[in-house]
Amino acid sequence: MAHSDNRTMRRVLHREIAGTIGLLTDEHDFTAMRRYRTFTFADHATYLKQVESLLRTRALQGSHTTVALFDPEEYAEFCTQKGLDPDNPSSRTRFTAQIAATGPTLPYDGRPLADLVPALVDEAVRQATWEYATTLLARLGACTSCGEDIGRAAFTRAAGLVVRILDTAPPGNRHLVCSVTGPPETLIAALHVTDDGSALELGETEALEFTTVLALGLATESPGGLVIRVSAPHTPDRVYGWRMRAYGLEPLTAGEVFDAYCTDIESGDLISPESNVDYCAPPDLGEEKPAQGHQH
Repeated sequence: MAHSDNRTMRRVLHREIAGTIGLLTDEHDFTAMRRYRTFTFADHATYLKQVESLLRTRALQGSHTTVALFDPEEYAEFCTQKGLDPDNPSSRTRFTAQIAATGPTLPYDGRPLADLVPALVDEAVRQATWEYATTLLARLGACTSCGEDIGRAAFTRAAGLVVRILDTAPPGNRHLVCSVTGPPETLIAALHVTDDGSALELGETEALEFTTVLALGLATESPGGLVIRVSAPHTPDRVYGWRMRAYGLEPLTAGEVFDAYCTDIESGDLISPESNVDYCAPPDLGEEKPAQGHQH
């Protein structure tokens, strides 16, 4: 009887242990791991099927599992730094535990792995974008005239602009996209805001990432822009935006917004506008034209 009770308690405890799976999302990373003798999977498709089966089994057992991106290059560096044998399953477990704490993860919620993988990659891109933008802002240093931290000042200004953009938008759910062009690549951040009629709801992490990218564009006066799409029941979606100019935002005309949305980026050919969408000029943000850069 005592033995049966012990097994029951262990099953209960097993369900309460949260786990993380480090996932090799593409063929290239999978092939890199096959150099290790203890990594026994022969092909990527079979590997993904086995992972999905394990995730479903754990979910049916009541266990919570998060999925993290497993990068073979970062794994090799981790093993070198820690003095671990990379061809040892326990080393992979230790690395997975680290990326669960520091890297992008998503909880397994029952959706097919084919849908979860793109979402996980998007999460990794968002985190990398934020970390890169944060690093560049920090490198700007202090103003030579007043000693103020330029990056921090730009972030404060960007946060104020985001608040004004949300406050002046018409009722409805808001989807904002900010892009900043510069070497070596264009940084893009998105912000989703839900309007329940009495209050706006948004994710703090997403808002932080969005504001950081906007702040970088303002601080460096890089080419870029910000567009917002407002969706409400029984009314056409409204789309409008701004270009980054002189440490601030300059409104786009309705025609410029239309051209941006109805032109193929790669070919330059015109494409049909979406139905039930109004391309319009933005509302007045209610601020004076800002001074160029960090001046006094």
